[in-house]
Amino acid sequence: MVLKLTLCCGNYDRTRALMDGIVKPEGIDLTYISLCAEEAFWRMLQYLDFEISEMSLSNYLTERSRPNPRFIAIPVFTSRSFRHSFIFISKNAKIERPQDLIGKKIGVPEYSMTATLWQRGLLEHEYGVKPSDVLWFTGGQEVPGRKERIIIDPPKDVIIKSIGQGQTLNEMLRSGEIDGLITARVPSCFYEARSSVKRLFVNYAEIETEYYKKTKIFPIMHTIVIKTEIYKRFPWVSVSLYKAFCQSKAISEKRLLDTSSLMVGLPLLIPAIEKSIELFGTDFWPYGIAKNYNTLATICEYSFEQGLSKRKFTVEELFASNTHEEYKI
Repeated sequence: MVLKLTLCCGNYDRTRALMDGIVKPEGIDLTYISLCAEEAFWRMLQYLDFEISEMSLSNYLTERSRPNPRFIAIPVFTSRSFRHSFIFISKNAKIERPQDLIGKKIGVPEYSMTATLWQRGLLEHEYGVKPSDVLWFTGGQEVPGRKERIIIDPPKDVIIKSIGQGQTLNEMLRSGEIDGLITARVPSCFYEARSSVKRLFVNYAEIETEYYKKTKIFPIMHTIVIKTEIYKRFPWVSVSLYKAFCQSKAISEKRLLDTSSLMVGLPLLIPAIEKSIELFGTDFWPYGIAKNYNTLATICEYSFEQGLSKRKFTVEELFASNTHEEYKI
């Protein structure tokens, strides 16, 4: 039997062999729909549009903590990113260090999104700035009208306000109506000539490197989820998909490391590759539970602390049980 299933996922180098059909999951006739993360998450959380989907890890933790969760994840992590570099501040806000964020008005596109979950966690645990120390504003970063894609119930001491229907966080940051923006995308006002906006951590590359050396955390943003009803009927699907994602990643890594025919048009790529290997080792984008245990345990802690998940998970609870270990010969 071959199952016809639809996967919604971004167009990443590590998933492209799967998208192009070079890698085929065992027993699955897969239709790969490539959408931006915001659309994929919204459609899956609101309408269950796909059997399999890329998913915000933060939103998944919230979903998983509720009765009768609609998804189960496999330990594939399509998006990862250090987040010190995505904290932007108004040059007129008198903010020079993280502690100066206390009492300030800070925008976030969605309070529940994974990037801001990590950013609030590192601000609290690395710099002593708690979520309740800040006044939060949510809404569209570049386009008005963005809403939380999943209902949340934050702690009562955390103040979150929605911006006006016609407003954007980008324009509010530019004008100084908010003091800062914590986000997953660089705001357009940052690139303007004579911009009134700067990064909180100007030397972010050094700080992110030191953060990794200290914590061994390479923040995970997105995972892959399967509808619970599919997993319950066909539990083998989770392993078949996991193997296919691993095979696709291996192909992309081989291409990236083939310095005789570089596939990415980026100057100084080889030094960047060599520096990454020096810092992270050759498996610098690991899948699976074991190699990501500390990172996953940390986000479970942050999600529970910040009131996004209603209980604190063990790492193993998050993923299909048949993906916890792999067979050996």
